[in-house]
Amino acid sequence: MNNSEAFDQIVKTRRAVRKYHPADYNPIAVTNSLERAQLAPSSSNMQLWEMYRVSTPEKIKEVSFCCLGQNTTETAKEIIVVVARPDLWRQRAEANLNHVKNVHGDRPSFRGQSALKYYSKLMPLLYNNDFFGFRGLMKKIFVTIAGFKRPMVRQVTGTDMRIVVHKSAALAAQTFMLSMSAEGHDTCPVEGMDSKRLKQLLNLPRKAEINMVISCGKRIPEGIYGDRFRIPLSEMVKQVD
Repeated sequence: MNNSEAFDQIVKTRRAVRKYHPADYNPIAVTNSLERAQLAPSSSNMQLWEMYRVSTPEKIKEVSFCCLGQNTTETAKEIIVVVARPDLWRQRAEANLNHVKNVHGDRPSFRGQSALKYYSKLMPLLYNNDFFGFRGLMKKIFVTIAGFKRPMVRQVTGTDMRIVVHKSAALAAQTFMLSMSAEGHDTCPVEGMDSKRLKQLLNLPRKAEINMVISCGKRIPEGIYGDRFRIPLSEMVKQVD
């Protein structure tokens, strides 16, 4: 089996599972999948997300309560809580900046100099937003005016950057779920939750945001709720000529 065939099998095997086997489970699958999730694409390589691994039955029960007692969390062997962390932008930008310095040394190439400016100047400009949104408004006005003459990135407000962070977190979550499928295990992404209670349970800082909850285990037949349905591809993919 070549790579494309193997991946095709992984994608087609993955389903959102609502009930898991009470005993058949290997936690190494989660360990391996978390390591692979770290390699997921991330906007500007900022990696502004965290994953909280919930493994004990007692804590799983508490998380499941926050998830409205759904079957998928009630029967899960482990739960992963994916958290968007836009508030960590300074630490992540500094980590990238130090990496660039270590790679390029005291005499960086043109590309190295560009990377240094990117993380020392552009990232603070994008992510440093005030509570009332005044900085975002000023940036929006600037890019709107500049955009009359040349292409500009228009997503520059605090809300825009929150969306960017959540997209990166979702990419990591999808990588994790596909990896779990490759490991012969199952998952279900959960959005139905009391995010406020869940943040309190995990003792998350105020600016952290729950991206999704992922239940983990091995499926049982009744854990799949019906046949898979997808909108026809012809309605989803548009050819641009």
